[in-house]
Parts: sequence; C-alpha cells; structure tokens
Amino acid sequence: MAAKYELIKNKIKDEIEAGDYHIGEKLPTESELMARFSVSRFTVRRAITDLENENYVYKVQGGGMFVDNWHATATAGPTKLIGMITTHIAHYIFPNIISGVDRAASKQGYTMLVANTHNDPIRERQALLSMLDNNVAGLIIEPTQSAFNKENLDIYRHIDELKIPIVFINAIYEGLNYPVVKQYDEIAEKHLVEYLFEKGHNKILGVFQVDDLQGVRRMNGFIGAYQQQPELALNSSTIMYRSSDPINMVLEKVEQYLKVNSEITAIVAYNDQIAIQIYDLIHEMGLKMPEDISIVGFDDYHLDEYVNPKLTTMTHEKERMGSDAASLLIQAINGESVESLNYEPEFIERESVRDLNSIK
Repeated sequence: MAAKYELIKNKIKDEIEAGDYHIGEKLPTESELMARFSVSRFTVRRAITDLENENYVYKVQGGGMFVDNWHATATAGPTKLIGMITTHIAHYIFPNIISGVDRAASKQGYTMLVANTHNDPIRERQALLSMLDNNVAGLIIEPTQSAFNKENLDIYRHIDELKIPIVFINAIYEGLNYPVVKQYDEIAEKHLVEYLFEKGHNKILGVFQVDDLQGVRRMNGFIGAYQQQPELALNSSTIMYRSSDPINMVLEKVEQYLKVNSEITAIVAYNDQIAIQIYDLIHEMGLKMPEDISIVGFDDYHLDEYVNPKLTTMTHEKERMGSDAASLLIQAINGESVESLNYEPEFIERESVRDLNSIK
C-alpha cells in the first residue's frame, strides 16, 4: 500500500499533467492541502518536496508554491541523501561512528546530512524536521536521552506514516519498532565488575549516566554482578547523573563520596570519558592509581593508552556500528527486510586495576 504522501504527490502530479494547474500557477497552501487530504503538515511537505525534486513544483519564499515547467526538465530519480542525527559530532567516539556511516553510504552512491542534538530533545525535534524538509531517503539516529525522552514520538509516528526507513544506534525509544545496532552493555559491564571481584575488590563505586539507555543497561550490569554475590551486595554504591548535569558537579559528588567512604577501592565509570576525568580528580585528591583507587571504563576511547595508568575498559564497535547501520538503512531503503544487530564488547585489560589479592 502506498504511503499517504505518495498518494498526495501522485494526485497533484496527475492534476498538473492534466492541465488543472498551469505552469506558473500558484498551488493551494499547505493548510489547504492538509484540509483537502486530511493529513498532517509533515505528510504534505514530504509530497511537495518530492514534486520539487521531480521539477513539478517550485517554492517562493513567503509567496507559496507554484507549478514548475515540468515539460522542459527530466524528472529526477529517488533521493540519494541519508540523514544522521547523533547526540554529538566532534568529540569522543562519534567521529568514528560517523566515519563508518560515510564510508558505507558513499560506496552505495549516497551522501550524508549530519545533525547533532547535544542530547537535547528540543534540538532533536529541530533536526528531525530539518531532515524531513531535506527529503532524506532514510535516517540513522542515536536517540536523545533515550531512557526518558518521549517528547518527539509524534514526529517519529509521522516518519513511520511517510515510510521513511530508520536505523537506530546504541539504543531505541520504548514503543518504536525499528532495527537498532547496539552492544550488550549489561553483559559487558557485569564482566567488568566480576573482573574487579577476581582482583579482590568488593567495595566498588559505580558512576553512571542514566538518561540514556546505554547508561541504564551498564548500571544494571553493575547491580547484576553484585546480585550474584549476595555476601557482597551491601558493598555496592552508585552515583547517578544526567547528561545535562555540569561535569564539575558530578566530580564533586565522587570526591565527597570518596572522602566519606575511604574503604572504596575501585570505581566503575559509565564510559572512558568520565573515567579519564575521574583520573584528574584522584590526582587532585593526592591519591594514586591504581595503588589507592582502581578504575575501569567503557568504550575503548583512543586516549586510554596515553593516560597514566593505561585504562582497563571494554571495546565499542564505533566504525563497525556506523558502517553496519548504513548498510542496514540502504537495504531498508531498497525494500529489503532487515534485523537488529547486537555486538559483544571485548575486554581490554591494561594497568588501571590493582590486584589486591597479591597483598594479602
């Protein structure tokens, strides 16, 4: 069954070709088309954008929509533009993910339009609307505050009506049914904590960002490891924060907790980025790593091998994730059925954990 926007596009196209609207004649407004076809503004805009791409319609800023000289120009083929929306672009693991998308997409003749949300639902909404206005063939999306954000589900429903394929990365909003490329964060985090247990650490502080599902899954892995060791369960401690919290406030909480709970011997960080910032805090407190405090991270950030001590962590399939997401999206654009992918992170042991068993 054709999407609603396709039915509207074909109806207007038929009317133009039949001479109901002549070249240069003004078309009905968006509001009038919405009322005529009983559809949303998003659906009308998608239909009009397709007609623009096929040289049937052109827009005049502030003046409306007009019939183009469709006799004189060949109709364009399907758009070869895909949109990518991430929480960040220029730092941490995101350049590698974007590079993976670009490499796989360009091999198939697609170009990319990239937007970042800074993990702000308002910016995500703006990015989604911009992508629709640019008539992207499909979307790769890292959701914004995926554990809490439900503000933009109305737009996702409209995208579904328009039959624009989406592939999510890292997580997906509850209630949406799209393929997602992510990692087994909970299992991997549980392995990290069990490794600390093996090294004699049982009083461990977990520091987790909990407004995205990756952080929630990693915290669940931390808790799950303790649940399998009932005799140690009361030794676990967690500090939770949101992406909007100032990093100084988060580090201050960690500092205050360590000062009051000197028995803590290890810290499990949400990711390598916060782990490296905790490194600086530990130095400022006059403590040594790993002699006084051991630390593990997550994501295998490229700086991990250059800090002292080198950080023990879990891998993140950055470029592979981007490449696989693009391949899945293009398959979906071509009408193929696609399935979600889950990666199993690999453990990378470096120098940031002390073996307490050796001093007993």
